[in-house]
Amino acid sequence: MSLDSESSPSSSRDWFFPSPSFIHSTPHPSQSPNYPRKFTTITRRTHPSPDWKKPPKTSAFRTVSSSSSVSYGDPKYGRLRRRVEFTRRNETTPKNEEHDAVSEQKQGTSSAMSAEKTASGEISVRLAGQRVKIRWQMAFSIAILITAFGSLVHKNFSLHNRVIDLQDQISILNIRLQACNLLDLQDTLSILQESDHLSSKGLKNLALIVSIALLSMPIFVLKYIDYFSKFRSSDNSSEKVSINKQLEYRVDIFLSVHPYAKPLALLVATLMLICLGGLALFGVTDDSLADCLWLSWTYIADSGNHANSEGMGPRFVSVSISFGGMLIFAMVLGLVSDAISEKLDSLRKGRSKVVEQNHTLILGWSDKLGSLLNQLAIANESLGGGIVVVMAERDKEEMELDIAKMEFDFRGTFVICRSGSPLILADLKKVSVSKARAIVVLAEDGNADQSDARALRTVLSLTGVKEGLRGHIVVELSDLDNEVLVKLVGGELVETVVAHDVIGRLMIQCARQPGLAQIWEDILGFENCEFYIKRWPQLDGMLFEDVLISFPDAIPCGIKVVSRGGKIILNPDDSYVLQEGDEVLVIAEDDDTYAPGPLTMVKEASFLHIARPARKPQKILLCGWRRDVDDMIVVLDASLAPGSELWMFNDVPESEREKKLIDGGLDTSRLVNITLVNREGNAVIRRHLESLPLESFDSILILADESVEDSAIQADSRSLATLLLIRDIQAKRLPYREAMVTRGHRGSFSQGSWIGEMQQASDRSVIISEILDPRTKNLLSMSKISDYVLSNELVSMALAMVAEDRQINDVLEELFAEEGNELHIRPADLYLHEGEELSFYEILLRARQRREIVIGYRFANAERAVINPPAKNERRRWSVKDVFVVITEKE
Repeated sequence: MSLDSESSPSSSRDWFFPSPSFIHSTPHPSQSPNYPRKFTTITRRTHPSPDWKKPPKTSAFRTVSSSSSVSYGDPKYGRLRRRVEFTRRNETTPKNEEHDAVSEQKQGTSSAMSAEKTASGEISVRLAGQRVKIRWQMAFSIAILITAFGSLVHKNFSLHNRVIDLQDQISILNIRLQACNLLDLQDTLSILQESDHLSSKGLKNLALIVSIALLSMPIFVLKYIDYFSKFRSSDNSSEKVSINKQLEYRVDIFLSVHPYAKPLALLVATLMLICLGGLALFGVTDDSLADCLWLSWTYIADSGNHANSEGMGPRFVSVSISFGGMLIFAMVLGLVSDAISEKLDSLRKGRSKVVEQNHTLILGWSDKLGSLLNQLAIANESLGGGIVVVMAERDKEEMELDIAKMEFDFRGTFVICRSGSPLILADLKKVSVSKARAIVVLAEDGNADQSDARALRTVLSLTGVKEGLRGHIVVELSDLDNEVLVKLVGGELVETVVAHDVIGRLMIQCARQPGLAQIWEDILGFENCEFYIKRWPQLDGMLFEDVLISFPDAIPCGIKVVSRGGKIILNPDDSYVLQEGDEVLVIAEDDDTYAPGPLTMVKEASFLHIARPARKPQKILLCGWRRDVDDMIVVLDASLAPGSELWMFNDVPESEREKKLIDGGLDTSRLVNITLVNREGNAVIRRHLESLPLESFDSILILADESVEDSAIQADSRSLATLLLIRDIQAKRLPYREAMVTRGHRGSFSQGSWIGEMQQASDRSVIISEILDPRTKNLLSMSKISDYVLSNELVSMALAMVAEDRQINDVLEELFAEEGNELHIRPADLYLHEGEELSFYEILLRARQRREIVIGYRFANAERAVINPPAKNERRRWSVKDVFVVITEKE
């Protein structure tokens, strides 16, 4: 064993061989103290102790005797003096040995006490040591690979540069030899070709090495990432995410956020395959690099091109490129297929944008949609059709299927369906909400408060469109109390139609005047005549009395006065003179079917001094309970004669009725003309209905009960059952003689049938039924057991009319209100005598003497009234049994 690695230049190496006495003097293991041997690979620095008098640690050679050791003064062993001095320093005196023994006992005691404390620390130290060791090994291996690859590349480049230098020197020498006529030109060319071959061979080797290195580099990187991730996961560091998961997350984010990430990644993969394949082909073939790149592309584009390859190397490379090309084209095919499927799915589900202008936009879906689309189609017929866009939170295919089942002609109007929520601005922009000429917000079927709340949120979304709105908003509400809030939010853009309020007021008007519902149906719908407002400059300066007889195909009934801020005045004075900018409100068949003509000469008829009959008290029955029944009571109190009775029959306890009416804002003590009579019972139970004097009521109103308003079918079934029971009870209570008298007028049913008996009973009282589903309405209309059925179809007509022209909403509100003007059915004896021949214009001027405007008539033997009759100047014979439809001030 060498004790000193340094040797003097003047002498040979010295070797230390211990003497026999040294060997035999080694103490026996049982006699020597048991010192634990500690080994570590960590380099430790030793610092000189400041206290040199401190006893040193006992050495393994401390038992060697001085007599058997070599003399330290011998110059022959001068170079071994450090070893001997080290041994002598470790020799201790007996006193020091005792001190060492005591110290060792203390150290053993302290180490035993701290063994438990350092157990966990040693485990962590070992793990840390293992981690450091593995990391160093990995880093060392990577460094070796990088160094080896760099050295190979550097050597290849250096050899290539040396070949180029040698080629240059050979070229120079060949030129000199040619100058000296010592070498032929052919030999020179062969030498140059050999030199080019040598240089190209070096480049090809380099290209092959680079391609192999580039192909293998991702494998090493992925292996390292995977290994490092597993190593980190075993480190009890649950808070840290592994590197491979982070890499997967970044790739997922890149592919999902950027729309063109997938095509871009596919393009990069294709270019890399072309480049790597071209380099590999350049290394194994004799072609140039450009030809190899082109050949690589042909292998990718057509996998069968590699069949002409010769040799093991070119065939292997060409097959590899072709296999990669098949994978790339499979990915291209999948990408194109996914893009096409996604686009078709987007079109099928209604996610594409609607590129339209001046279209009508309907937001929401309800039972009124069919009637609304029908009315809009009729209104757009004169324009050759229009575009109606429907957006609801339903599947596009389901909406299109339901619309296709609607039994009416669209008359050139196209209906486009889109799936989306009107509460999301992105969905509103998808249907070009800013370019629509009218936006209709339908109320949802179900709870009225929830429906109105959603309508309010929809209006807020519409007012938040940055581009602004070109058209107005028509909002259908279910409760009259929410109208003020919606108008407050929407401002001037919003027009409201309260469905329950419209139906309730129409029911009251129809109960007071049987037959008025058919008039309203003709006026509200676009199938017959409706309201139009237009300016006619040629009428400026003309009296309204003359304007009335200036339209042969329309009936003027109001003026939009520009001097009063565009307010519409129904039934103005005859002396009003039209000013510049005023517009005329008329009832006509269509907006392009009327125009003012020359003033017609009409014979002035004498005034008939016939007193209007006084109003008589009426007895009305309300079956069912609605949320706005308090508003209906207020309207009835304003329209009925004093002394009238209103019977309320429903299953709401009387104590709760009073509370609900008070909560609705009605004070029953302030009712002037009517008296409330409360009866509790179920309207679909016969014995409960038999307790009522059904034969004594002038009018019976059957309401869609609030308890089943969430379902139109259940509400209609309940109303239909109540109607049949009431008619049957009335038929049984009619006297036989009176039934025989009335049996002849009605119809087509046999005398002994139950429907025939109910038709006879309908002559005694008027029953107005509220039906929500139009299909049920058609059934009842055919049976003729109810005088008229009011359904959501009338609400749809009102919505369509306001959507076409928002100014009409003011006209409808006045006609439905308690004050102002309203529609009335007047008997003919107020305007003419029996058998008198008069033209319609003459009757119109006679009605103006009563401040009324006649808009139509119904003959005594006709089933329907004629609104805006043709040939107004033609004379005909009238009967006092005929009736006229007029617009007049409320009585």
